[in-house]
Amino acid sequence: MKDKIKKITRRGFIEKSAVLGAAGFLVPSLHKNSRAMATPRMTYDDISLAQWALVQEIRDGKWKTLDFAKVAREDFDLNGIEFVNTLFEVPTVNYLNQLKSNADEHGVKMVLIMVDAEGDGCEPTKELRKQFVINHKKWIDVAHYLGCHAIRTNCRGPEDVDPDEALKWASESYNMLLEYAIQAKISVVIENHGGVSNDADWMVKLYDTVDNLYFGSYPDWRSPSDTFNNYEYLEKMLPWADGMSYRNQPSEELTAKMIKLCRDSGYKGWYGIESSGREAIVQGRELLKKYLGI
Repeated sequence: MKDKIKKITRRGFIEKSAVLGAAGFLVPSLHKNSRAMATPRMTYDDISLAQWALVQEIRDGKWKTLDFAKVAREDFDLNGIEFVNTLFEVPTVNYLNQLKSNADEHGVKMVLIMVDAEGDGCEPTKELRKQFVINHKKWIDVAHYLGCHAIRTNCRGPEDVDPDEALKWASESYNMLLEYAIQAKISVVIENHGGVSNDADWMVKLYDTVDNLYFGSYPDWRSPSDTFNNYEYLEKMLPWADGMSYRNQPSEELTAKMIKLCRDSGYKGWYGIESSGREAIVQGRELLKKYLGI
């Protein structure tokens, strides 16, 4: 099977798209100054709800993942939902069918699955890198079955890891995982959750090295700090963005500035609200509608 899978590079995709465009076929729009599409299946902006934004309610037993579509629609009137794998109950086929039925009933799109507790994309040993791939395959299967477009992974690496070694390890891990993901047409994205993934320049090297249409970024709009400039990070990740982990910023001005950066770059896709708590979710929805014009 491995020999039959052709790597779908971002550079090759653009070249092929240019040929098709010249021939008169309709080709999805690309980012300006970008390697590939923001989100292959999206040509417009929309707002989704990240399950982690209400994780405390789930932990308190107020509702379960099966209720997620209802909560997103009836409580916030949002069109998409983004799951967290560790909040699933038992993902049997009957359970997944119920998730699909509930999403259809409420007119909600299942966008992606955030995958935690299944290993890291920058593991230091070959055995652990293989296990990372094995662990994530089942969530690619689940995402495909539910009609999601992506799974979100973590890529931190060991503490004080050598950047060059980390690049080799992560490239190996994601190339192996993408061999499986592209068969299901599921994108694999990385959210900046510490370690090497917080280094935008290192991430650029990783995306250039792997160079696959189904490999993208999922920028976490964490609040800026002395050690993290979230505006500059977002700017560097936009050419590979396949979704947004949106968070309200310390000021509306900064929120508007970051949304404008996305729009000016040509990004089209989901903005998944991960701001914590119901009040923050409502605020995020209103800010996104205001500055996206939707």
